[in-house]
Amino acid sequence: MRDVAVVGFAQAPNVRSTPGTTNGVEMLVPIFAEVYQRTGLSKEDIGFWCSGSSDYLAGRAFSFISAIDAIGAFPPIHESHVEMDAAWALYEAWLKIRTGEVDTALVYGFGKSSAGQLRRVLALQLDPYTVAPLWPDSVSIAGLQARLGLDAGLWSEKDLAEVAARSRADATRNPRAQFSGTSEVADLLDAPYVADPLRAHDIAPVTDGAAVIVLAAAERAHEFAERPAVITGIEHRVDTPVLGARDLTRSPSTEAAGRAVGTGDVEVAELHAPFTHQELILRTALGLGDDVRVNPSGGVLTGNPMFAAGLARIGEAATRILTGQASKVLAHATSGPALQQNLVAVLEA
Repeated sequence: MRDVAVVGFAQAPNVRSTPGTTNGVEMLVPIFAEVYQRTGLSKEDIGFWCSGSSDYLAGRAFSFISAIDAIGAFPPIHESHVEMDAAWALYEAWLKIRTGEVDTALVYGFGKSSAGQLRRVLALQLDPYTVAPLWPDSVSIAGLQARLGLDAGLWSEKDLAEVAARSRADATRNPRAQFSGTSEVADLLDAPYVADPLRAHDIAPVTDGAAVIVLAAAERAHEFAERPAVITGIEHRVDTPVLGARDLTRSPSTEAAGRAVGTGDVEVAELHAPFTHQELILRTALGLGDDVRVNPSGGVLTGNPMFAAGLARIGEAATRILTGQASKVLAHATSGPALQQNLVAVLEA
């Protein structure tokens, strides 16, 4: 099978709310134009299109069909969709190129989280018989996970505050970030709890946004980018959705995916960690040492567009190669409660 490379990436600004519609068209049109300009491709050059979004989040059936307005109705396109973060749409597009069906693919994800009550919407992904009827929201579940780690001595509240402070400082160099700035750890620890032991800075913000990645077969990648980021490994695994049946202080699916792709010699890692303690879980699961630069973009703690944030982690990691800042990077995406489903990709120059 052929190797596949990332040759283009763009994302919309991460904002608390946008006046646009829930189908993402207004956010997608500018970033489609941006990747066309960077790669020299046009709509007619794209062999396959794949998107990631959620009808629950959009509040409408088949919302991805409306999003195709951003592409245009004619000429007809070869298109697919996943009801997940668009990182999993990238996996589908990667397979299309690997098997030789197409040479190029464009993957996009979008989410307008501000349209509803995100914490309650995400409760609908829980077991529909025994858990969802209780309406435990996503932040409360993460608070339980963080408390388990604290009680087990795996991390402290100071450790969590240090993750938040570093993320916000790194985001000062990311013009697409929703939050950025310098914060003292002591000041963060004085903030009130939102879901004990989590404070506001421990929780990814509600964000509207979109992201797009262009993939190409490796033998053609240099036509579209001077330094393509070749995907040398990609794997996704899933843990049980039964929260009481797994150790929430670990992420076995991330560990398994990391072993499958090989994480040695990684220089930069973009981790999809919507809560500060989850970054610590992921670092351990992937065996990332202190020499690995984690989330130089600021990560999702500084902007978390649902169904696009995981794809953006791949794009941010790939950008380090595209711009010559690194030679081997890792990207991670998650979906489901308490790090239930995880995708890990390794990219190299």
